[in-house]
Amino acid sequence: MEILLHWQGSFFFRGFLFFYMMLTIAFIHCNSKELSIIKLPDANTTTPTMTSSSVFVVAPPQEGQSAQLPNEEASLDCGPSLPWYDLRCWDQLRNRSLSCETDLGGVGSVETVCELSNSIITLSNNSIIVGKGTLEILSNVSLSCASSGCALIVLLSGELHLGSNSSIIGGTLTIQASKVHLSINSTLNTTAFSGSPPAQTSGTPSGLEGAGGGHGGRGASCEKDEGKDQGDTWGGDTYAWTSLNHPWSYGSKGGMTTISNTTTTHDVGGGLGGGRVSLTVLGTLNLNGTIEANGGSVWEEKRGGSSGGGSGGSIIIKAAQIKGVGKISASGGTGWGGGGGGRASIECLEYESTMVLIHGGDSLGCPTNAGGAGTHFDVLLRSLHVSNNNKSTQTDTVLLEFPVQRPLWESLIIDSSARVGVPLLWSRIQVRDRIKLSRSSSLSFGLARFSNSEFELVANEISMDHSAVKVFGALRMTVRVLVMTRSAIEVLASKDDLIVATSSVDVSSMVLLQGGSSIQSNSNLGMYGQGLLSLIGLGDCIKAQRLFLSLFYQIYVGHNASIQAPLEADSPIKEEITKLYCESTKCPVEVMTPSEDCTLRISSPFSLQICRVDHIVVSGIVRGSVVHIQRARNVTINYGGVISASALGCQGGLGKGNYTMGSAGGGGGHGGKGGPGIYDSKRSEGGVVYGNSQLPCELGSGGGTSGVSMSSAGGGVIVLGSLDHPVSTVEVYGDLVADGESLYEEGLAKAKTAVAEQQGNNGGPGGGSGGSLLLFLKTMTMGNMSLLSSVGGHGGLLGGGGGGGGRVHFHWSNIATGEDFVPLATGRGLITTWGGTGSQSGLEGESGTVTGKPCPRGLYGLFCEECQIGSYKDKTGSAKDLCKPCPPEQLPHRALYTYVRGGVVEPKCPYKCTSEKYRMPNCYTMLEDLVYTLGGPWLFTLLLSCIMVILALVLSVARMKLVSDDDFTGPPPPPSAHQGGAHIDHSFPFLESLEEVLETTRVEESQTHIHRMFFMGSNSFGEPWHLPHSPPEQIIDHVYEDAFNLFVEELNTLAAYQWWEGSVHSILTVLAYPIAWLWQDWRRRLKIQRLREYVCSEYDHSCLRSCRSRALYEGLKLAATPDLMLAYVDLFLGGDEKQPDLPPRLMQRLPMSVLFGGNGSYMAPYSLHSDNLLTSLLGQAMPATMWYRMVAGLNAQLRTVRRGWLRRSLLPVINWLNTHVNPWISIQGLRADLAWFQATSSGYYQLGLVLSAESEEVVPYSLHHYDLRSLIRSSGSARYGLIDPDGVFPRPKQSWHLSPSYSMLGTSRQRIGGATLDSGTLRSLEEDHHPSSLFSPLILLLRNTRPVGHQASVGLVISLLLLVDLSLTLLTLLQYYSMSVGAILIVVLVLPLVSLLPNIAGLNALFSHSPRRAASLARVYALWNTTAIVNMLVAVVLGFFYYELVLEPPNNTLHHSSFSVYKEDDSWWVFPGLLLLVKCMQAQMIDSHIANLEIQDATLYSADPTVFWES
Repeated sequence: MEILLHWQGSFFFRGFLFFYMMLTIAFIHCNSKELSIIKLPDANTTTPTMTSSSVFVVAPPQEGQSAQLPNEEASLDCGPSLPWYDLRCWDQLRNRSLSCETDLGGVGSVETVCELSNSIITLSNNSIIVGKGTLEILSNVSLSCASSGCALIVLLSGELHLGSNSSIIGGTLTIQASKVHLSINSTLNTTAFSGSPPAQTSGTPSGLEGAGGGHGGRGASCEKDEGKDQGDTWGGDTYAWTSLNHPWSYGSKGGMTTISNTTTTHDVGGGLGGGRVSLTVLGTLNLNGTIEANGGSVWEEKRGGSSGGGSGGSIIIKAAQIKGVGKISASGGTGWGGGGGGRASIECLEYESTMVLIHGGDSLGCPTNAGGAGTHFDVLLRSLHVSNNNKSTQTDTVLLEFPVQRPLWESLIIDSSARVGVPLLWSRIQVRDRIKLSRSSSLSFGLARFSNSEFELVANEISMDHSAVKVFGALRMTVRVLVMTRSAIEVLASKDDLIVATSSVDVSSMVLLQGGSSIQSNSNLGMYGQGLLSLIGLGDCIKAQRLFLSLFYQIYVGHNASIQAPLEADSPIKEEITKLYCESTKCPVEVMTPSEDCTLRISSPFSLQICRVDHIVVSGIVRGSVVHIQRARNVTINYGGVISASALGCQGGLGKGNYTMGSAGGGGGHGGKGGPGIYDSKRSEGGVVYGNSQLPCELGSGGGTSGVSMSSAGGGVIVLGSLDHPVSTVEVYGDLVADGESLYEEGLAKAKTAVAEQQGNNGGPGGGSGGSLLLFLKTMTMGNMSLLSSVGGHGGLLGGGGGGGGRVHFHWSNIATGEDFVPLATGRGLITTWGGTGSQSGLEGESGTVTGKPCPRGLYGLFCEECQIGSYKDKTGSAKDLCKPCPPEQLPHRALYTYVRGGVVEPKCPYKCTSEKYRMPNCYTMLEDLVYTLGGPWLFTLLLSCIMVILALVLSVARMKLVSDDDFTGPPPPPSAHQGGAHIDHSFPFLESLEEVLETTRVEESQTHIHRMFFMGSNSFGEPWHLPHSPPEQIIDHVYEDAFNLFVEELNTLAAYQWWEGSVHSILTVLAYPIAWLWQDWRRRLKIQRLREYVCSEYDHSCLRSCRSRALYEGLKLAATPDLMLAYVDLFLGGDEKQPDLPPRLMQRLPMSVLFGGNGSYMAPYSLHSDNLLTSLLGQAMPATMWYRMVAGLNAQLRTVRRGWLRRSLLPVINWLNTHVNPWISIQGLRADLAWFQATSSGYYQLGLVLSAESEEVVPYSLHHYDLRSLIRSSGSARYGLIDPDGVFPRPKQSWHLSPSYSMLGTSRQRIGGATLDSGTLRSLEEDHHPSSLFSPLILLLRNTRPVGHQASVGLVISLLLLVDLSLTLLTLLQYYSMSVGAILIVVLVLPLVSLLPNIAGLNALFSHSPRRAASLARVYALWNTTAIVNMLVAVVLGFFYYELVLEPPNNTLHHSSFSVYKEDDSWWVFPGLLLLVKCMQAQMIDSHIANLEIQDATLYSADPTVFWES
């Protein structure tokens, strides 16, 4: 039913079949004259007519009668036993029709509606019901003509309805209606009411065995004959094969049996056969009941006897559609022997849920042998279905001739334990689509007693599931797809025909064996295809005596699947092959040049040949005596896969082992001599060596023995490819073996059997020799566990000698050389031809040979591999010693022998440098290549030095021309001021006339100035500027305190930095410190600009009491020192104050603090910034020129003060004040002392001067927040300063530790205040009051020094050092390129931009015009130069690890002499070291250059105060 459901599931196909049937019947009728076209009469007409809406049905003629045309009135047959009646018969039969009420006892009329309600309506003879209406047989009503062969004809234009449990019974039922409805449990039944079967048929069995009757299937026979298989005995035979599409035969009666009692003995007949049912429905057949034509059953058993069951009858159903879950059955009856199934023909577009049963009846006498299945023919699908409903049977359903002309049958389905036989000498089954066998079914051809028939099986697809096909003779199968699941195809040829009988299986698309399926032939078998041949797994096999597989795209042999030929070791075909070739020394022609057509030849020397297959994958077993795989592209033997010819060679042969009476047999010889057999001190020599090691194709020989039954066999032959057609790729992960047979493993059982044959004390047999593996191939891959073996067999018990090893030969095709070379083999498996071991005192056989095709120059070995790197081969051959070492003296420094594709063929071996950074041919680095190109190290150094000196002179001359005056003898221009108006930097003396020009401005400012408030903090991102909130005492009367506090709060807010500014500075500090400094300087400038804008423009001066100051915005001014380290706010009078003592004079302001700018760092040294206001104020006590000179000298002293060394560097400043300043300004009534001020919470404090009035007594004062009137003098201070070494300027002595300033310095750091500094308190001053930099160790190179003069020479040296620095940097990077690109990137990027920027910064500083700008740029240059030292230190570390610790000699085992020259030179540190030295020298020269630029008056450092002041 599966195929029916498949076809009927398609709506398109159903519609196509319906219209095809209806529209082509006329054409078929005109051509065959076997069909009639009718239309059932309409209920309202008396004469049938044809209309455009007519429905056509097919009516086959009665069996034995010819079809009648509609106009053949004279020959029209309207008898009582036809399966279908023409419309013209209706009128003839209408007069004989039974009436509804009178004859049937119903209600109504058959011309309208007839209802039958009587429970039993019995008809005595043949009856006819004809009408235009509807016949309704109500529930539980039976219309019966219960006699054999009684015919009941129902011809209705309307419908036929059978209620539940109702029935129509008769021998022949012919029903024609527009619709038929069979309710639940209703039946159309002809079971066991058959008439006489056709004449000259043997459906009823003869004899008294009680066999079943036959019809569609044979009747079962339970007769037991020891000389026969039960399948060869049957009851009634089949008949009516030619009318499968319109069966109209009665079933046959079952066989008789004899019943005996005390008085009589009589024969008892079997069950009657099934009747006939023909049902023609124009519309839908609603079938929920049954339509039966079953054979009669016999259940009685009397005195041990029983009759056979009757065979099923015939059923013809024609309908547009069948609905319901009913059943159609023409099965055989149950008896001693079951009756055969009948025949059914169904012509319907759809009957999805209807069950069709045509099986044989059960056999009571032999339950496992039911009657043969009948036939079910689908007319529309042209499909034959044979099913035995899973009843086990050994009785055939005989199929005879199939149609071989168009139209062919579509399919043949055999399932559910059906057994089908085709007992013909020659037969052909051909269908268009599919042959399907399933569920324990079988199909056999020929007769077992006469197995020389030929059978052809042609289909598009053959699928087998748990089924079998058996052929007695030869099979010719031609299909597109063959799928076998747990199934078997067995070909059994006659024993007299085994050599010449040949079967073929031609599958164009796919062969699939799975679930333990097998194809087996006891003769020759050829399988051909164009697609896939796949044996999936366990038990799947193809076996034959001689097997040819060809033309497939791929053959796959799964795990535990097998392909084998011959079937057994002692097969006649193997005996024939070995008889021809065991005693011959010549290789068969077919081995070297096999046939091109790949057809099976009975004269072939191969037992198993696979030909013209692209891909062969073996995961199971391929086994044969002589295996040949030719014209294959890829052969793969997977793990667990085996291609074997082991123990399938000669038992005799050219190398058969000898045997000496009373001794043990010697082992067979082949590639190696067989081992001697030794037993009881007697010796039998082993077999001799024979064959050709270069092209081995001989079978292995057997071992010596005293009895034939104990002979061992040698290994067979496996040939892959041929001379003209090698295999492209062979992949071996499993085993490829042709081993000799071993009798040692047979154990004691075989040894005991041999005792009787040896007739005394004879030894065991020798082992067989290994066979031959001849491989014609292009490339090969071997797995680690793979095995290629042709070993000898082990000797038998009691001293048998071991067999000699066989031969293995690799005949490589087209061994490419040079650039075209590709490895022939990859992987390393085991290739062995060992000799077998002897038993006890027997000796082992000699090893065989493993050879390969001679290798061309440059290649060696079995697989023609390239000679090792560092060796060459200039001769043809395969020996390893032909590869000679390359001359070591030709290998340069830093070079390794290089791989050459195809091997080296001459003594001059190619090499390459150990790195791509080395230059061929001498493997120099780029630096060495440059050096040696220019003449060597010394000449290169001289040339480079000359170039540097010349370029330095050129730069110096150019600088002098551009800058005009390299000595900068004149005073530098003043820096731009941060407050309004033109101001002059008074750090240096100027002409008096210039001073007079600005005198007026200074006087005006000083006359209105009240007080100066200094910002606290270092103006850094961590500690920005800030002012205390409480106004100082000096301005408390001039401001509103609350408003002042708000003003201070706003200033502090504006002075603070954003978090991201500090983050950027931190990142830049790590990456590039000079850029971090420039970033900080830029942000400081923006900050002071913002503060000034706020004070000058945005703030309304609301904190001032003076109305005029608030109105004019002139009461407050904010400014900063040029280094932006110190800021201050000046408070001025508005002019409307009423106090006459304002502004205070200088002496009223004393003591007065003057704070230094800078922080003592290299970029911002301490300095006293004298602005116009300060100059004007001091001008009240001393001349301006004297103040300028004092400031210039003080700044010269302060520039050498360094943070971190304050205690040491501030002492000279204190001494200078006491020796050079105080003695001179004391005349003006002033005194200057060094002091610290304004310590913040972080510990940062500022330095400055305390100017006080000179007096005889010094009264200690505390320096509180902005309280500069009360000054604490250090204990070392006095009127005339410190004691001069010569006794000049004596001063009163005072104990410094008694002064409160010491405790304030040490303990009051968290408060705002300060104290004066002298030699005593200086020792208590904390050094590390500035945050340490990441590069503080490198800052040691940067220091502000005293000028050295000779500015032109210093500039020349710096120019030279710049050029040397640039040259050494490039040379160092060039050197490190030979290490790796990564090393260069690390050196360059560890601190980005610092490798080359120092040179650019240096040139920029040298060619700057302004001395002050030149000094500023020189400091940036110094920063870049010093920062670059970090990169150089990293370079030194990398070089040390690479050259001293990491670098290893090359892995060149061929030439140990190269180790001594490979290590890099020990002078790798020269360039990095020189570069470090040059950068340190640059740092010193830059310091001198900056000092020369900033201090151009050497008398500022004069030790003589008189010289200082007079200058």
